[in-house]
Amino acid sequence: MTVAGLSALGVGVPTVSPAVAAVEPRIDLKVLVVDDGDSPVQAITAELKSTGIPYTTIDLTAANRPTIDAAFLSDTVQGVPRARYQGVVLPNEAPFGAGSAEQAALESYEKTFGVPQVDAYTWAHPEVGLDYTSEGGWAGTLDGRTAGVTAAGRSGPFGYLDGSLSFEDNSPSLQESYGYVGRPRTGFTSYVDIAVPGGAGRGSLIGEYAHDGRRELVVTFAYNQHQREFKVLARGIVEWLTQGVHLGTNRNYFAVHVDDVFAPDSRWDTERNCTPGGFDCADGDGEGTTPIRMTAADAAYAAQWQRSTGFTLDMVYNAGSGEEFKSQNGGTDELTEQLLADKNQYRWINHTYTHPYLGCVQDTTTVPWTCAKDAGGRTRWTSRADIAAQIRDNHDWAVAKGLPVQRGELVTGEHSGLKTLPQMPEDNPNLAGALADNGVTWIASDNSRESDQRSVGSALTVPRYPMNVYYNVGTAAEMTDEYNWIYTSKADGGSGACESNASSTCLDAPLDTATGYASYIVPQEANAALKHAIGNDPRPHYAHQSNLAEDRLLYPVMDKVLADYRALYADNTPLENLRQSAIGAELQNRAAWRSAVSGGKVTAYRIGKTVTVTAPSGTKIPVTAPEGTRQQLLFSTPAFGTPYAGGRSAWTTPDFLQSALTLRLP
Repeated sequence: MTVAGLSALGVGVPTVSPAVAAVEPRIDLKVLVVDDGDSPVQAITAELKSTGIPYTTIDLTAANRPTIDAAFLSDTVQGVPRARYQGVVLPNEAPFGAGSAEQAALESYEKTFGVPQVDAYTWAHPEVGLDYTSEGGWAGTLDGRTAGVTAAGRSGPFGYLDGSLSFEDNSPSLQESYGYVGRPRTGFTSYVDIAVPGGAGRGSLIGEYAHDGRRELVVTFAYNQHQREFKVLARGIVEWLTQGVHLGTNRNYFAVHVDDVFAPDSRWDTERNCTPGGFDCADGDGEGTTPIRMTAADAAYAAQWQRSTGFTLDMVYNAGSGEEFKSQNGGTDELTEQLLADKNQYRWINHTYTHPYLGCVQDTTTVPWTCAKDAGGRTRWTSRADIAAQIRDNHDWAVAKGLPVQRGELVTGEHSGLKTLPQMPEDNPNLAGALADNGVTWIASDNSRESDQRSVGSALTVPRYPMNVYYNVGTAAEMTDEYNWIYTSKADGGSGACESNASSTCLDAPLDTATGYASYIVPQEANAALKHAIGNDPRPHYAHQSNLAEDRLLYPVMDKVLADYRALYADNTPLENLRQSAIGAELQNRAAWRSAVSGGKVTAYRIGKTVTVTAPSGTKIPVTAPEGTRQQLLFSTPAFGTPYAGGRSAWTTPDFLQSALTLRLP
């Protein structure tokens, strides 16, 4: 490959060897991952997988692993030298041993084809272009410390960030991050650095070391795929590794569904520690309690909040419940009037007319409930006609009121009709037909139960994240009281559920009901939602209309997510706020792409400034490329994709009569 061709794909690409300089080599769009089992390599692997980048993993602990040699790394295709991998991820700078045959083969390959290497985690020392920490650097815990993106980082692979980020510090008793801060030597360009603790100047945490005709991205702090600092920096690591040209796409997403709009929600009883009217609330039938329902003032506030933040909510509505309220209150409902006045400011999703349970007929004589049986011992199911009527009547009401609703989108009450373990291990067999009767193509599911998209007849599920802001609370005190009940031990007055659940952790002590929501619950929930948002995860979050009423508990969480996001990311990397159908289509495209890649049905490579991709007919191809990239159509070369994070990306297909997708790089 010529120097000019490589330079177009990444700043600072070394000169290729004279042996291949006369012929532009083919570089396959695939990454080689050498895995030692530690979390940094596995974190980068998870990022490659999430993005949709094909990769081959070599397990260093496997006795029968292939030998890394010239034949493994490269060959010739139709007389053209081929590099099988566009980038290499290693646990450290020399996992095969300095001077070993495998290490030498890898280094020769990188030098010959200009292929970059990521050292997933190493220490500061001269062999990676850094002074020892004893020479003006530092080593220690990074928890809670603030790192900065350097000018070189902002003009290079980390240009999607605003300039600084903090390392997580979730527990004062645990060390969550450890790192080596070293001063750069000649040939080293720091991209992410930190003020040397207790010293002078700044030292590198991520930087590029150009030497011996090769390029290494040197990372000197430990991490795993779930930590926020890695999620923030992962995009830049991958873009550097691939020189900004790769299969797959990566964007940040955040959508919030507000369920039960127009309907009231039951209220948590702080004395009984249960929800009156619920199956498990002894002596609490709900009589005499005040349900939680938005007011017209709450609706006006929601519209104003949207305007001030530029963020659109999805209103998941039960029209029949609103009509019932109206009939019980003199034929008027100021809430509905206000929401309809602002109807075009929201997205709307069908939640069925009156929110009934659409699975099996529930036998509530036991706790937990069970599915009722007929005389023959067969499960009794809600009928197809009843399900279809709930969907149809709610949609028809919306159309009559002029709501911007899509027929294909649906959220059933409590995600009912879909399998619910342990009571209902299968879908209601009448559900798929009722969905088809109403043209429903996207049905919401609970991500805490089913994280993968699946088929329900001709429809596909759209998993949603439940937000830890409960449906049955209207005030911060109620929210904190219920949170304490769930997350404190029996000795501290809680239910003890956190003690018996291996996936849960008990609070050290109950939260103050006056301050606990703002000081503890909001930061916890906002951090969890933000991690989803910055993890290339389009799945929506859901809360309830009760959380927009009374103390309006949902807003502090959303405000913190948006504020924290905007403090981290540059304007060229906005949050994508998609509606349910677009989220479903994104998940569908990803599943089809993963299947094509894992089946070996995708071929992708670049030669000079041309990228060529073939995939099964009809498969949408995700590609990320630099600004200025154009797509070669039959009779034109329009700009490729849409801008995001300093590059351009899209799901696309070859043009009519074309067998391959062809891109022209700038």
